[in-house]
Amino acid sequence: MKVQAKAQLKSLRVSPRKVRLVIDLIRGLDVERALNELTFSKKAAARPVKKLLESAVANAVHNQSIKREGLTIETVYVDEGRVLKRWMPRAMGRATPLRKRSSHITIVLSGIIDAVALANKKAEQKAPETEEPTEEKAVQEKKSKPAAKKKPKKQNQKKPKITLNPAT
Repeated sequence: MKVQAKAQLKSLRVSPRKVRLVIDLIRGLDVERALNELTFSKKAAARPVKKLLESAVANAVHNQSIKREGLTIETVYVDEGRVLKRWMPRAMGRATPLRKRSSHITIVLSGIIDAVALANKKAEQKAPETEEPTEEKAVQEKKSKPAAKKKPKKQNQKKPKITLNPAT
């Protein structure tokens, strides 16, 4: 049975056009090959995309119990995020606009469920190990806790009265 796992990265401060160059390298590849491509890519956007891909793999293995060996990149796309509008001073008192773009990246992986891992996960959820408290344990806990020390009370210390001599 094919299952999907998803990971998103929002507001990456790299222009979507630059990220799409990296995304096109890995679209449709299996995970191991895609990670290898991203590791040796010289593009600056390759590093956060690799980190996102690793996160998607972790989501697939942990949350959906998918086998890591069979994971492939089903869809990957980049959307435009918030644009920071700045300006740069130019000659003769003019200003030109700067648009600092950001990207939202989404990776969807698909793979086959690992039946053994899924069964183990369900077994852990059904029968959590809980121990009932016994009288012996309660007595041991009381003995092991150190007694709270009482702080000494502060005595009311009278301050000497200062009187002003009107004769001086």
